[in-house]
Amino acid sequence: MKNMKCELFDFLDKSKTAYHAVDNIAKALSDAGYVRLYENDVWELTAGGKYFVVRDGSSVIAFRNGGGPFMIGAAHSDSPAFRVKEVTGGRYARLDTEKYGGLIHYTWLDRPLALSGRAVVREGGAMQVKLVELDAAVVIPSLAIHLNRNINEGAKLSLTSDMIPLASTNGKEPKSLKSLVAESLGTDEGSVISHEIYLTAKDTPTAVGLGGELVLSPRLDDLSAVYALLKGMLLADDSVENTPVLAVFDNEEVGSSTKQGAASDFLYDTLVRIAGSDAAYRVRIADSFMVSADNAHACHPNHPELSDAANAPLLGGGVVIKHNANQRYTTDAVSEAIFREIALGAGVRTQNYFNRADQPGGSTLGSIANTKVAVATVDIGIPELAMHSAVETCAISDVADTVAVAKKLYESVLSHRADALKLV
Repeated sequence: MKNMKCELFDFLDKSKTAYHAVDNIAKALSDAGYVRLYENDVWELTAGGKYFVVRDGSSVIAFRNGGGPFMIGAAHSDSPAFRVKEVTGGRYARLDTEKYGGLIHYTWLDRPLALSGRAVVREGGAMQVKLVELDAAVVIPSLAIHLNRNINEGAKLSLTSDMIPLASTNGKEPKSLKSLVAESLGTDEGSVISHEIYLTAKDTPTAVGLGGELVLSPRLDDLSAVYALLKGMLLADDSVENTPVLAVFDNEEVGSSTKQGAASDFLYDTLVRIAGSDAAYRVRIADSFMVSADNAHACHPNHPELSDAANAPLLGGGVVIKHNANQRYTTDAVSEAIFREIALGAGVRTQNYFNRADQPGGSTLGSIANTKVAVATVDIGIPELAMHSAVETCAISDVADTVAVAKKLYESVLSHRADALKLV
């Protein structure tokens, strides 16, 4: 558990953006013997071979070519953040920003914020994509209580005034964002063609709770699940005759309808190429199974009334199975039964999550991915508090349980017939 906590913390800390997360996943896969493929190449797959393919630097699919049904674990690489548009001048230099995803605005105030992302740089007549992490930090300062006496009675924060980061007070004309990116990459400004830079919470993952049993960290949604699926795949027994698949998509926080999102053809195209033909894919997908892993709302200790009275998961209570009658989650009786058997085999506890009847919940990538790849799917999650805050909280034991259930998923084979289901 101690080693896993260190690995998790390291992964979270290094994965500042979706681009950094996928780069870290790719490194872990390469270290484990997985070979990188490219979509613009002809794939020559060997039986039992381990491979991965990256799309647009922010989504990745890894698999072992085992020849049997696809056992898929899916999660997402992105988290709510602010994208930086430019540095603006004046006595106070500030950053012009726009929000990405559903942020809890006030949690971004009065904390150090890093600038991270990617840039396209011209090098030797070619264009190279480079990851960017600026050394500097910025801050979004809140109003003092003396200037807003009603602040503790609730305040609406404006994205165009209250949420603008302070970058500098030196009175000089500030450097452009492109210039700052060039400096961080050790190149000249003219070589930087374009960039995508985000504000990310600079907080490092921290063990909290009187026994150190909780994790307080940025980007737990959904990088804790990404880590668990990746770790489970790397630990799984390679001798099983199935095809384990890890699919990590970008842009879940903004609807998934991008070329690298769960609504794209990325997963379908990859599975067809693994199977060898569309006809072979259709035979194999009928016996396949997918776990969509995206974190779940734990019962809040200060507001239990906001949870369903009979189905409120707790931190440290095990993996959450998510249900919704309106199909915001994919779980049905069949996929739930399959997953419960997998969890039982892994010795992992499970909890149910339903939204309170009068509280509409969020959705995740499971149902979206199913429109492209029709496969029995269950939605699960690691229970957490303060979802979409700049920093979130979960229990380390729930991450460990998700690793264990992912490992068991990747070691399972499903036979799905009209008269019976068999999981081995």
